[in-house]
Amino acid sequence: MTHPIIEDLASRHTVKKYDATRKIPQTDLDVLYEAMRLSASSINSQPWKFIVLESDAAKQRLNNTFANMHEYNKKHVFDSSQVILFAHNPKYTREDYAKVVDKGIEDKRTLAEKREAAFAVYSFAELNTSESGDTSTWTKAQTYLALGNTLHILARLQIDSTPMEGIDIELVNKEFSEELDGYQCDVALAIGYHHPEDDFNAKLPKSRLALNDVLVRI
Repeated sequence: MTHPIIEDLASRHTVKKYDATRKIPQTDLDVLYEAMRLSASSINSQPWKFIVLESDAAKQRLNNTFANMHEYNKKHVFDSSQVILFAHNPKYTREDYAKVVDKGIEDKRTLAEKREAAFAVYSFAELNTSESGDTSTWTKAQTYLALGNTLHILARLQIDSTPMEGIDIELVNKEFSEELDGYQCDVALAIGYHHPEDDFNAKLPKSRLALNDVLVRI
């Protein structure tokens, strides 16, 4: 199939070696960040926070968290253009959703007099809240929707990336606790441009299961 979307996604791959001399233009970053903001989520909950590491000082802090494990991803910290921490709210509350409702009123999506009625869908969040108030299973899933959207946008922008669950979650959350402010980071995303010679994964053919193996039409 020939289509710009398919071509972009077919060329997307997980980078194994970045070109440290190349940085993403600010114009592309502006598009990327706005696209991330527009990501879909259940009941429009938006239970996420994106921490962008671009200064040498911030990258050094992340670099330090690879002291005990996942050293294979350490090289991406400084070689990539930016690293984004994708974090979710592990205790999403009605007060958190109130911010969404009030923004909807500000944006003219919700009538001010319908504010209380807008909380009806919050019952779905309650169904995904444990007795202790933990919502992490649900909010982490929403944050992965944002991650998937980000990967797609990067492919369209011809920007390379490396999703990294291979991080020391405990150390990352401790190191960036102030910026995370109660949110939980379980995955990071390095972005930039692959090394034209040393990124072996860029040279390999794309491989996915056949469409008939994953798609059922009824």
